[in-house]
Amino acid sequence: MIKQLLIFFLILSTAVSCVPKKDLVNLQNRFDNLKSQNDLLNKKFNECQTKNSQLTDDLAIKTNELISLQKEHQNLQLDFQSTSDRLENLEKSYEALEQNSSEILAQNVERNRELLKQLEEKEKALAQERLRLNELQKDLDERSYRINELETLIASKEAKLSALKENLLDALVDFEGRGLSVEQRDGKVYVSMENKLLFASGSWTVGTEGRKAINELATVLAQNPDISVLIEGHTDNVPYNGNGPLKDNWDLSTKRATEVLKLLLTNAGIDPQNLTAAGRGKFAPVASNDSAEGKAKNRRIEVVLEPQLDQINKLLED
Repeated sequence: MIKQLLIFFLILSTAVSCVPKKDLVNLQNRFDNLKSQNDLLNKKFNECQTKNSQLTDDLAIKTNELISLQKEHQNLQLDFQSTSDRLENLEKSYEALEQNSSEILAQNVERNRELLKQLEEKEKALAQERLRLNELQKDLDERSYRINELETLIASKEAKLSALKENLLDALVDFEGRGLSVEQRDGKVYVSMENKLLFASGSWTVGTEGRKAINELATVLAQNPDISVLIEGHTDNVPYNGNGPLKDNWDLSTKRATEVLKLLLTNAGIDPQNLTAAGRGKFAPVASNDSAEGKAKNRRIEVVLEPQLDQINKLLED
């Protein structure tokens, strides 16, 4: 079986070697554009987290304002009650003094009128405070709803990533310790496969064991159609000395990434629009190239999985 696959990929690599370098450059340009879009999405995600923190702080401030206004409202009610009691006493005094002189009576009437005026003003103030409290409560409710919705989306994204990571670990368990690792960080899941699992030195033909690992990965991806997939090829710093259309490590890393992409697309359940292949050459090492072990780690395919952020972006835009 291994020999058959090697023969198949040798034939396939011979056919692909005729691809013009212009297409590889176009692939690189596409990668750069998609990399920029990915950075923009990460930026928006960070802005989302920052805005979530700001909204939470704003909610706390508004809540304190509401408590303060409620206390002020309570004080106004107490003042209103005190004024009402005074009016009642004055009305009793008015009745008692009704038989007294017209001058005293006029004074009491004027005082009563003034008290009535004060009561009307305080009632208006209370009504205005009630409207203000209602508006503030409405604003707080809206902010709380938006914060809850945003937190729910972020939690859902993290939960989806965690579930995806566990599914990948289960599916790829047979390849542990053979140059394959699965890691979750920065809001993404990274599946790293060293070249010793996938390719022979200087080749972009995927070997038998590598095809098995990619098929298992494809099965999990087919079950998660809303995941964006970036396949990145990486090399060490040893110059590429092969013949044919490939000129350097950057070409080689791009070619290896596209070969992995093609193998993933053999699974009919994967949407091609979710996949992107790119080569990064020697420019994104994960270890020092000063040792054979470090170089081996740098020669890898990294599959970067990220949930699509359309819902969060829409919520931020709204």
